[in-house]
Amino acid sequence: MSSTDAIVLLKEDHKEVRRLFKAFQDAEEGPASERQKLVKQILEALTVHTYLENEVMYPEVRRLVPDIEDDILESYEEHHVADVLCFELFTMDPDDERYNAKTTVLIESVLHHVEEEEQEWFPKVREALGRNQLQEIGERMIELRKKAPKTPAAPKALKKSLDAMRA
Repeated sequence: MSSTDAIVLLKEDHKEVRRLFKAFQDAEEGPASERQKLVKQILEALTVHTYLENEVMYPEVRRLVPDIEDDILESYEEHHVADVLCFELFTMDPDDERYNAKTTVLIESVLHHVEEEEQEWFPKVREALGRNQLQEIGERMIELRKKAPKTPAAPKALKKSLDAMRA
């Protein structure tokens, strides 16, 4: 059985997103249809992932590990930037002259965010929370994944973006 540890689950998502990013970079000079297919997969992966973090992981960590509240607040903002780029890409045509550039900015922004999570605050969270707590959070994320929005234009995804602007 695969792990239900929240950090393990999030790192698996990160690995998948990195794989999609690389596939996009390899296809950058290729046909628009191929790039569009990859961007669609990237947008779905990021929409689901940021939804799970915003709905489950971040509020729990903020409550249980107050020392890293600043990291969490920064992560919410980084998600918001990614959400805006995802929504814009979702509405764009792959032939648009800014399509590749916008995707590249999204990739750079997300990779920076992933790096910070994995290097800086995941270790602090793992240290502060026991295995049981991380598994409990992970189980909630697995459950919520079934209902997570799949596109940046889905109502739950839009609500998340609007909440970020009001926070």
